[in-house]
Amino acid sequence: MFKIVESLDDLVKAFLVRGIVFVEEQQVPYSLELDEFEYSATHILGEKTDEPIAAGRIRYLGEFAKLERIAVRKAYRGQGIGHQLVNYMLEIARTNGRRAFKMHAQAHLTEFYGKHGFRAQGDRFVEAGIDHYLMVRDDRTSPL
Repeated sequence: MFKIVESLDDLVKAFLVRGIVFVEEQQVPYSLELDEFEYSATHILGEKTDEPIAAGRIRYLGEFAKLERIAVRKAYRGQGIGHQLVNYMLEIARTNGRRAFKMHAQAHLTEFYGKHGFRAQGDRFVEAGIDHYLMVRDDRTSPL
C-alpha cells in the first residue's frame, strides 16, 4: 500500500493527495504547501487499487528524522490508513539510521500521534494558519 516515491508519476500522485487535503480541504495557501525542501525530502505515497490516497515526506535533520506533510484523503480516513502511514514512515527513517523523530503536528492530532510515541513539547504555535505543536519521539535510549 505504501512506497517510497521513485518516479515523477508517483511524486505527482503524492502532491495530488497533499493538494486535496491541505490546499483544498484545510485552505493552506499553495505557496506554503510546496516548499524548497521538496527536492531533498523522501516522499511517501499510499495507494489503493492504483488510486492515490495518502502521502507524507521525511527529512533528515542531523540525528532526527522529521515527518512532514502527512495526509490521508477524507474518503479513506477512519480505516487505520493514517496509523499505517506513520508506522511506515518511522520504519523508513529507522532503515536510514534514525532513532529520534520529530514533527510539527496539527493541534487536533496530538492524541493521534501520541499513539505512536510522540510527545508534545513547548507551546502551541501557528503554521500555515493552523495551530500546531512540536512533537518528539526519541528511541535512542530504549530498545526498538
